[in-house]
Amino acid sequence: MQASVIFDMDGTLFQTHTILEPSLEDTFGYLRSRREWSGDTPIQTYREIMGVPLPVVWETLMPAHSPAIREAANRYFHERLIANIRSGQGALYPHVEELFDFLKQSGYALFIASNGQIEYLQAIVEVYRLDASVTETFSIQHIDTLDKADLVRHIMEKYGIRSGAVIGDRLSDIHAAKRNGLLAIGCRFDFAQEHELRQADAVVNNLLEVKAHIGRWNG
Repeated sequence: MQASVIFDMDGTLFQTHTILEPSLEDTFGYLRSRREWSGDTPIQTYREIMGVPLPVVWETLMPAHSPAIREAANRYFHERLIANIRSGQGALYPHVEELFDFLKQSGYALFIASNGQIEYLQAIVEVYRLDASVTETFSIQHIDTLDKADLVRHIMEKYGIRSGAVIGDRLSDIHAAKRNGLLAIGCRFDFAQEHELRQADAVVNNLLEVKAHIGRWNG
C-alpha cells in the first residue's frame, strides 16, 4: 500500500476539551447524586492523563472505587460525550480538512488510531464527516491489548503499510510510531506535555505545519 498517515483523535484532530469539562461535570454530578462521590470533579487530573486507555483513566480518577462503579461512571461519561458531540458542542482543530485534502492529493492513505471507544469515535466521524477522507478509524477496542503501538501495528498489517507517520499529542502516539518504524510527529496542542514531545521526530504547533515535515520526510 502507499505511504500512510495515522492520526490520533483526541487532542490531535478533535478538540476534546470543548466537551470534556461538561461531560465530566455531568458524570461526577451523577455520582454525587448516588452518594458515590464527594468533593470536586477531577478535571485537571483527567487533563494530565488524557490519551491513556479508559480503564487507566477511571482507575486514576477513582482509585478507591470498585470496578463496577468505575464501569458505570464510564458508561454515563460516554453517553454525555456522545450527546454533546451530536448536539454540536465539540469542534475539530483548525485546518483538519485542509491537511486531509493535501495529504490525500499527495497520495497518502489516512487512518485514525485512538484509545477512545468505538461509539464515541463513530460519533465524531459521523458529525464531522471524516470518513470522506479517512480510510478507516480504529479503536483500542479492536485489539486485545491496551497498547497503541499494537493498534498501529494492527492497522499496518491489515493494509500492508510499510512507511508513513503517526501524528498525535501524547507519548503513546510517539511510541506507537517509533516501535513500528514510522515517523513520529508530535502536536503541541491542549493536552500535550513538553517532556513527551521531546521524543518526537518533529513537533508542530498547528496542523498546517505537518505539510512541511511530510515534504522533508519524502524528500
